Amino acid sequence: MYKLVALVLCCLLWLPLRQAHAQTKPAKQVALKVHVAADDKAALQQVSYTALLPDSAKAVQEARSLVYRLQQEAYLLASADSMYLRQDTLHVKLYIGGRYEWAALRNGNLSEGILVESGFREKFYRDVPFKPAEYVKLQQRILDYAERNGYPFATVWLDSVEIKNNRIEAALMVEKAFVVTYDTLQVMGGSKTNPKFLMRYLQLYPGQPYNQDQVNMTQRMLTALPYIKVTRPPQVRFAKDKARVYYFLEDRQANQLDGVVGFLPDPTSSKNKLLITGEANLNIRNIKGSGKQLGLQWRRVNRGSVILNGEYLHPNLFGTPIEVGGRFNLLKQDSSFITVQPRLQFAYYTLKYGKFSVFTEWRNSRILSTANPQSLRTLDLADAQTTVYGLNYLWNNLDDFYFPKRGRLVELQFSAGNKKVLRNPSLEQSFYDTIQQRSAQLSLGVRLENFFRMGKSSALLARLKGEALLNDQIFLNEMYRVGGLNSLRGFDDYFFYASSFAVATLEYRLFTAEDSYVLLFYDQGYYRSDLQASFAQAYPFGLGGGISFSTGAGIFQLIYAVGKSEQQPLSLKHSKIHFGITSKF
Repeated sequence: MYKLVALVLCCLLWLPLRQAHAQTKPAKQVALKVHVAADDKAALQQVSYTALLPDSAKAVQEARSLVYRLQQEAYLLASADSMYLRQDTLHVKLYIGGRYEWAALRNGNLSEGILVESGFREKFYRDVPFKPAEYVKLQQRILDYAERNGYPFATVWLDSVEIKNNRIEAALMVEKAFVVTYDTLQVMGGSKTNPKFLMRYLQLYPGQPYNQDQVNMTQRMLTALPYIKVTRPPQVRFAKDKARVYYFLEDRQANQLDGVVGFLPDPTSSKNKLLITGEANLNIRNIKGSGKQLGLQWRRVNRGSVILNGEYLHPNLFGTPIEVGGRFNLLKQDSSFITVQPRLQFAYYTLKYGKFSVFTEWRNSRILSTANPQSLRTLDLADAQTTVYGLNYLWNNLDDFYFPKRGRLVELQFSAGNKKVLRNPSLEQSFYDTIQQRSAQLSLGVRLENFFRMGKSSALLARLKGEALLNDQIFLNEMYRVGGLNSLRGFDDYFFYASSFAVATLEYRLFTAEDSYVLLFYDQGYYRSDLQASFAQAYPFGLGGGISFSTGAGIFQLIYAVGKSEQQPLSLKHSKIHFGITSKF
């Protein structure tokens, strides 16, 4: 009795182990052998297939795929008549048959516009193989053209089809149905954005023919607006011959009002006095849902140096898609000089090609009366007035305004104008003997950003930003200022003077939430100084890491960086902590 029970227990324990062993045993590979008639062997050689598969299911799938490929190569009657598995080989008896060709494909009722857009020509469909995939592409091109021109319900078909000796003759027909025009634009969700502003910004006007591509491209334009968030793709509802477009939007907290006061040791004082620095920002976006924007920034970076920036954007000028903008920049550099730079700009948004702008800019830089005349000659400072006219192009398809993970941004700028050097009574007449009073001045600017999605929660940013000022005589108070959180990290703000510069960045971002991430970066800089008294160029760089996250008060960013240049060694003693918070309401 006990021996019987023991035997049963051994069997029960051995059986699951045997099953587990059988499950882990690798399946045998299956060979695919295709049998065709003698007349079909040449046709079979035109397509390739895998002869050794991991298992029988994959072998059956490969056989069906082989039939499909033959049909796409114009053997329309190809079929697998039988399949059977014998040992480790799947035998397939294949019928291929003759190849079908176009005898002629005539134009039934296609208009000239459809012919041009679809690329259809009767000579392309005469005595050539009939490949279903190519015909489907032709159909789709015709339907796409109809959808872009107000006919979303168009149909395409072959009429008067005749087949003789595997040669097909037919007429290509299109039925446009009825024309559909835009009705109204509706904003769904919690956004207070005015539908009339969006209608003009997206260029979806009532009575305009419906365009499916236009509706698809509007989502990219909406993601470029900092004050709204797209929660769902747009939907279109048709009622008779009208199309109503629904956008699902939520307002973002994009307005900014904040201020920071800082206390630093005064390097110019021997009595351990403190230097008070500070910054104040005001940015109001989407005023009353109209898309208007107003921005002001005041900043004091060191003793006697003040920056004041202002900007106003007014979209839909007189009900058109044109945006007018004004900008004002003021820089007072301690007791040396003051530069005022206003700008007037007109911009036009296009759905497909981005934003084009034309602008004019006036730059007036004056030496302060408190400046030391002896130091002015050493520093290459001069009073100058510059008037330039320029073009700006911006393309942006980033998937999010604040926290992008995929997409690219391209911005190019070119300007040209005249510079006039003014006489300063504080300087001797001999100072101007070697200076050209009037000269032509050019400037170039580029900004390229590309975000690569790396997995579900990380992204890599590759960025290049640079500007160049081209003139035979450049003064210190005309130069660009490089350094700090927004350009070359690891250095103080406005650390370098440059007549031309470029900063290349590689930055890895690991997202811990939708609006928070940690980062590692490397900034490689180049700058050049074309002063008449001295010439300099260098390749400073900065590297480090940091965090960026959203709080109830706004977006907080903290960056720890070290930089190396001819003026600053690579040392933790010279490391910089860049931090900022963009409050939003």
